Amino acid sequence: MPCPTTQLDLSRPASPILEHSRVTTLQPATTAARPVADTIDNALATPEKEQPYGALGLKPDEYEQIKTILGRRPTSGELAMYSVMWSEHCSYKSSKIYLRRFGEKVSDEMKTRLMVGMGQNAGVVDVGEGWAVTFKVESHNHPSYIEPFQGAATGVGGIVRDIISMGARPVAVMDQLRFGAIDHPDTARVVHGVVSGISFYGNCLGLPNIGGETVFDAVYQGNPLVNALAVGVLRHEDLTLANASGTGNKVVLFGARTGGDGIGGASILASDSFDSTGPTKRPAVQVGDPFAEKVLIECCLELYRDELVEAIQDLGAAGISCATSELAANGGSGMRVDLEKVLLRDPTLTPEEILMSESQERMMAIVAPGKLDDFLAVTEKWDVETSVLGEVTGDGRLQIFWHGEQIVDVDPSTVAVDGPVYERPVAYPTWIDALRDDSATALPRTDDPETLRVQFAQLLSSANLADTSWITNQYDYYVMGNTALSFPDDAGMIRVDETSGLGFAIATDCNGRYCQLDPYQGAKLALAEAYRNVVVTGAEPTAVTDCLNFGSPENPEVMWQFEQAVDGLADGCLELGIPVTGGNVSFYNQTGDTPIFPTPVVGVLGIIDDVARRIPSGWQDAGENIYLLGVTAPELSGSAWAGTVHGHLGGRPPAVDLANEKRLARLIHAASQQSLVSSAHDLSAGGLGQALAEGVLRFGVGARVWLREIMERDGVDAATALFSESTGRVIVTVPREDDVKFRGLCEGRGYPVLRIGVTDLPAHEEPALEVQDVFTMPLSELRALSTGTLPAVFGATVAEPAGHPDSLPT
Repeated sequence: MPCPTTQLDLSRPASPILEHSRVTTLQPATTAARPVADTIDNALATPEKEQPYGALGLKPDEYEQIKTILGRRPTSGELAMYSVMWSEHCSYKSSKIYLRRFGEKVSDEMKTRLMVGMGQNAGVVDVGEGWAVTFKVESHNHPSYIEPFQGAATGVGGIVRDIISMGARPVAVMDQLRFGAIDHPDTARVVHGVVSGISFYGNCLGLPNIGGETVFDAVYQGNPLVNALAVGVLRHEDLTLANASGTGNKVVLFGARTGGDGIGGASILASDSFDSTGPTKRPAVQVGDPFAEKVLIECCLELYRDELVEAIQDLGAAGISCATSELAANGGSGMRVDLEKVLLRDPTLTPEEILMSESQERMMAIVAPGKLDDFLAVTEKWDVETSVLGEVTGDGRLQIFWHGEQIVDVDPSTVAVDGPVYERPVAYPTWIDALRDDSATALPRTDDPETLRVQFAQLLSSANLADTSWITNQYDYYVMGNTALSFPDDAGMIRVDETSGLGFAIATDCNGRYCQLDPYQGAKLALAEAYRNVVVTGAEPTAVTDCLNFGSPENPEVMWQFEQAVDGLADGCLELGIPVTGGNVSFYNQTGDTPIFPTPVVGVLGIIDDVARRIPSGWQDAGENIYLLGVTAPELSGSAWAGTVHGHLGGRPPAVDLANEKRLARLIHAASQQSLVSSAHDLSAGGLGQALAEGVLRFGVGARVWLREIMERDGVDAATALFSESTGRVIVTVPREDDVKFRGLCEGRGYPVLRIGVTDLPAHEEPALEVQDVFTMPLSELRALSTGTLPAVFGATVAEPAGHPDSLPT
């Protein structure tokens, strides 16, 4: 049957479903005629009515499936609900069969600290002493291309509400950003908007932004990635799940009023690709109000504290459609809702639009009748608008009414749980063998000191290795007073308990270049790097969240990449013994036939028993020995050196040995417990050269380094010693008085170790990085190279936020 393209039944001539933006003002309801609803009775009486399912993102067979489920055509309201809830963004219909592998590949070790896993708003892990941490990362990619500021801002707001709904207080956010080529004319528009949106929303909420990633690559030009992560803390007894149960319990909507922003975002914008000429499907991007969300946070925490709610669900993607169907389905109950009781910013909204709206700063609560008055007293205290929409029923049906006329009558599980499941065609890429055969081993390498100095400078000043203070200085990363580590350290760290010093560290990583070469290994490499970045802070890795960003699932080669990446991550987590607690899949990140590189962002959370034992990434004192842990191999394919110096991508990414990563983690943890290392920094993009430069720049203390022992022991040339991206490597600094103990610790655990230099702070000369027999670069030149790249394109860097993580009481 051909797909109709007519609009929804609306009381005005044009639907906002494909609008680019929509600004509404609050008006008295009496100024607008009541929108006409498509009722159940009308659906039964007009079975042949054409409906705009295609414009809402549904396929013809999906529309037929809905009719089969209902035994009739859907009403316009039901069609709106199914279209958003069965979208790729909400239903994971192309990824479900693969995501199950995270639940299948689980050991007893992985369950030890897991309190809530996949399926709820966010994962929760036990961090000890009666405390729990909940964390999750999600995408807001397409909205951030169309409306960068609001797209990024509301991405932060949405992930924070997921944390609130678990009963936790949000304590930190992070962001993982991919932009197009740094010199492309459109990149500045996206960068300025996204960074401003993130900083505006997070700073207004009073949440520290403690880390993330920024990558520039032409492959993301028309499909930038804006992934947002939030973390919250709670006591074990405060954990709340989003289930609607208890017949007679009230369904309450509270927070901001519902407007026309975000209509169709999940089903249209987030679940389709842009065509080759640019974005054409442009529903209204949500508009965020962080001050309203800040009030909502405090209001929710008081409701939890006083035990006034049975459950709370945030309204993000799919809005009321999502909240009502998921709450009812999760609780195994039914629900009756009177939709006209929803408070509106725009009284002309139709029922369908109200159901689809993704207006921000809204929550839905399930409240026992006897606690309703107390609930309303709390929301009134916080000046949060509230409306009682209906109640939980025991009939297993989600029934929605509009001024007494029924417009929805569905089994909520068919909307929220039992949507389509696709086994998309999978095909091994036709181009990948040729790409892998083009190894970086064929690229010219040299021991010439001047050439190496030039290449080192190229890497240090390259867009993806240069200092990101232009971005991070726009964030407040010390607010709340519990930040122990933040930019530019390898992971962010937050103190959970002031008395004991208990805390957590979190890092996110992914190298899309590696994943393009080998998505299975690339996902493992992302996991290994995030794991290692947590390890070098002194924390013990405990759990994982992920945001899997890929091209169109209708492309069989993309589905092969996706399957490989999921398997790599699932296998890697099983080997490391840390579970995936939840995350997000973002498909359709492509323009025309060109997908982005596979970009499975991996976030690893670790626990540290006392943040006073945290380890910074750079050295602070002169006269300490610099050690390299691990072995360097000629692994330059996919490296920053290959890409920056030679414009090359090909070959196989570095090998990853996760058993070796676990050995390294135990070694670093033991050294931390004995206070044997004063700094630790992982080696990844840019290799040893980049890590040394960052170590010097961190606190302005120089270093004298030699490569000869690395070259002789590992059988590599100087370029490989400097720029290889072999895994399982860390540089640490050790005070001289602890040197014997540290070497004994490494030898006792059988981990390769080499002394490669000393930290240096000359009395009458400028600190420098001296690589003996190769080059010497003073601190001022290092800093100029590193800090000049982003400001040269985007404008001056703002002053660093007040405060310093080292001011945290120890």
